[in-house]
Amino acid sequence: MARYDDRVTTPRPDLTMAQRKRQLVSDELTQSALQLLARKGFDTVTVDEIVNAAGVSKRTFFRYFASKEDVVVQFLADMGTGIHAELAARPAGERPSVALLHAVSVPLAACGDHSERALPVVQLILRTPALHARFLERQAQWRDDLAAELARRLGRDPVADLYPTLAAGTALTAFNTVLRRWSDSDGAQNPAELTDQAFTIVAPALDAV
Repeated sequence: MARYDDRVTTPRPDLTMAQRKRQLVSDELTQSALQLLARKGFDTVTVDEIVNAAGVSKRTFFRYFASKEDVVVQFLADMGTGIHAELAARPAGERPSVALLHAVSVPLAACGDHSERALPVVQLILRTPALHARFLERQAQWRDDLAAELARRLGRDPVADLYPTLAAGTALTAFNTVLRRWSDSDGAQNPAELTDQAFTIVAPALDAV
């Protein structure tokens, strides 16, 4: 989903040394927790097991996360932030379908590039009712953020105009469909190819501005 290896090994250059250290600890905890949860199941893993796998104290864990569910929620928040940042970075004047395709392609392509690590986490989230509910809850915020960015790019009012919210929701529906199909195939299908297929279908509606 998000870029596992980039998040762990490449701290942001604009952070102070203390902030970089905090980010690295958070990333390492996230990776250890997600892999353990995916391997053993969300309900069976304890915080003690997570901190043992990460090599940190329980006090350190709770300095970063309120619960094991919070690890997944933060992971999803980071993914939404990444999609929004990708959309904001697209060239001005680019067709909405192309800009949105590139924005959601980044985490989906990362799934294919790191399938061995990403697939168990995706399946954990989609197959655990509590985590899937939080995933959909987070996507409501993603939709609003993407709609605001689309409105800014097009010079439209995100409140009075239906298009930005509908377009953002359509793109996220395509994202979810691809993610589900890839997960259900146990990684056999190519997420990049699925994404292209999905946006071929929705592009006419996205570009009807």
